[in-house]
Amino acid sequence: MTEPDENWRAKALRLSTRHHRAIVASAVVLLAGTGVTAFGIAPMMPDAATLPQKLIVEAIATPGIEAQIEALSAVDLPLRRGTVTRASDTAEAILARLGMADESAASFIRRDSVARRLLQGRGKLVQATSSSDGASLQQLVARFAPDNSDQVSTHFNRLTVERAGSSWRSRVELAELAATTRLGSGSIRSSLFAATDDAGLPDAVATQLAEIFSTDIDFHRELRKGDTFSVVYEALTADGEPVPWNDGTGRVLAAEFVNQGRVHQAVWFANDKSRGGYFDFGGKSKRRAFLASPMEFSRITSGFALRFHPIQQTWRAHLGVDYGAPTGTPVRSVGDGTVEFSGRQNGYGNVVVVQHGNERSTLYAHLSRIDVKKGQRVEQGQRVGAVGTTGWSTGPHLHFEFRVHGQHEDPLRVAKASENVPLDPSAREQFSAVAKIVQSKLDVAETLLGVRRQSE
Repeated sequence: MTEPDENWRAKALRLSTRHHRAIVASAVVLLAGTGVTAFGIAPMMPDAATLPQKLIVEAIATPGIEAQIEALSAVDLPLRRGTVTRASDTAEAILARLGMADESAASFIRRDSVARRLLQGRGKLVQATSSSDGASLQQLVARFAPDNSDQVSTHFNRLTVERAGSSWRSRVELAELAATTRLGSGSIRSSLFAATDDAGLPDAVATQLAEIFSTDIDFHRELRKGDTFSVVYEALTADGEPVPWNDGTGRVLAAEFVNQGRVHQAVWFANDKSRGGYFDFGGKSKRRAFLASPMEFSRITSGFALRFHPIQQTWRAHLGVDYGAPTGTPVRSVGDGTVEFSGRQNGYGNVVVVQHGNERSTLYAHLSRIDVKKGQRVEQGQRVGAVGTTGWSTGPHLHFEFRVHGQHEDPLRVAKASENVPLDPSAREQFSAVAKIVQSKLDVAETLLGVRRQSE
C-alpha cells in the first residue's frame, strides 16, 4: 500500500465518523447509481397504450467516493435529539439530556415568559437541533397539551425557541393534531379493560366502547367470557410524533361488539347539517334522548334495588344508582334540559336537579362542586359538577336518580327505552358510503382476531 493510499483512508475514516448518517445516505446513492442503466419508455404516438413503444437506454455517470466525501466535509450537518420533560426539570437539565451545555440558551429559557413554559409541568415532547459539533442549541421545539381541555383531542401547543443571530426568540402557537386510523380487536376473559390491554389498545378505546354501547349492553352485569369486539379508531400525532396525553387516542370511528351471541355495531357519522353521532350500519342512531350513565365508564357500587343502608343500618329501597369514583371526577347531564335546583339539600349534600320535560327529571348528589346554576340550559353530556362525598356519604361517589312523574325509575331501563335521535334523511347516501368503508376495516380487524386466536 502506498503512503498516499494510507492518508486517503485515514481522511475517509475521520470524515465518516463525523458524518456517519450522511455518508450512509451517500453510500446508498452510490450503490444505486454505480453501473446502473436508466430505462425509459417513450411513446411514439399520442395513444401509447395500443401503439408500438421505443426503448431508450442511457448510462448515468456517478462521482467517485473521494469526491463525495470531499463534498460532505464542506456541509454543516445539524444534529437532532429528543426528550420528554420531567416535573423537576431545569433549563440546564433539559439541555444536558439533549447533549448540550449552552448557557446562553438556558438563560433565555429561564427569563423569557414564553420560553419558560417549557419548565412548567411534565410530559412535553421536546426536539432540539444543535450545531454539527453538538455543543450549541440552534432550535428547540416542545409539543404539549393545550390549555383548553376541550381542545385536548383536536389540538396541541407548539413552543419554539430558536437562535436569531446573537440573540434568541420564542413563540407558541396552537396547531391541529393529525389523526391516523388504526385497527384492533379482542376477546373478553375477565373485563373490558383487561381485554383491551391484552389487545394492546389504549384505555380511552375501552372507555369509548363502553359509552357507545351503553344502551345495548350493561357492561357491569351482562359482559360474558368469550364476548368479542373489533374497533377502528384514531391515533393522534403532533407533527408526526405520538402524543403522550389522552392516551394519544382520538375518536372511535367504528366498532362491533358481540355480547352473548348478539351483534352490536356502531359507526361515527357527522355532516354539515347535524352534530356527529354513532349509528348502526342500517342508519339507526345509537344516541338516545338519555345517556345510560352520568359519567364515563365507572363502577356501580349500589344499584336500583333493596339494600342495607350503610349509615342508617337498615334495609331500604335504594331509589337510585351509586357510582364509585375519585373525588373530582366529572359528572354530566344525561340529557338536554334546564337546571331546576342547584345547591345543598340535607343528606344529598351538594346536589343538582335537571328537568328534561314530559315530567322527567334527574338528580346528581354528594357533589364536591357544582358547575351550573338554577335556570341554566344544559345539553346532553354537559358537565354539571364533580364527584364528592358531601352530605350523608361514607366515601366519594355519585348518587344518581331518574324520576318520571315524580316516581323513581331505574336509570338504565329508562335510557334503553328512550327514543333514538334519527338520521337526517338527506344524509342517507353519504352515510351509506361511510359505513361501507369502515365495514371493510372492521372485517380486517375481525380477521386479525381470528389469526391471533389460532396462534394462542
